[in-house]
Amino acid sequence: MEDCYVKYAMDVIGGKWKLLIIWTMSQNGVIRFNELQRKVDGISSLMLSKNLKELEEDCLIIRRQYNEIPPRVEYELSELSKKLIAVLHSLGEWGYEVHKYKKTSV
Repeated sequence: MEDCYVKYAMDVIGGKWKLLIIWTMSQNGVIRFNELQRKVDGISSLMLSKNLKELEEDCLIIRRQYNEIPPRVEYELSELSKKLIAVLHSLGEWGYEVHKYKKTSV
């Protein structure tokens, strides 16, 4: 049964960009589209837009649109995605250990 939830979680956050988007947002708080695109190196506008829409549909980010001239849209992490940040910290520590291990074993 637990395997099903791991698969579901991977389906929600899988792909090349979603975890990078979430991590970048966690480091910057409320952020606008263009600023987010500048901070996520290499992502196109189309890909960022697609991933933000999917993250919003999965309740991982909150999108706020302000009816101003010019229009302003801001994004922030939801409470649900903030729980993921601790996991990303652990993943980063694991990645450091793997990197260090591979470096010493070569």
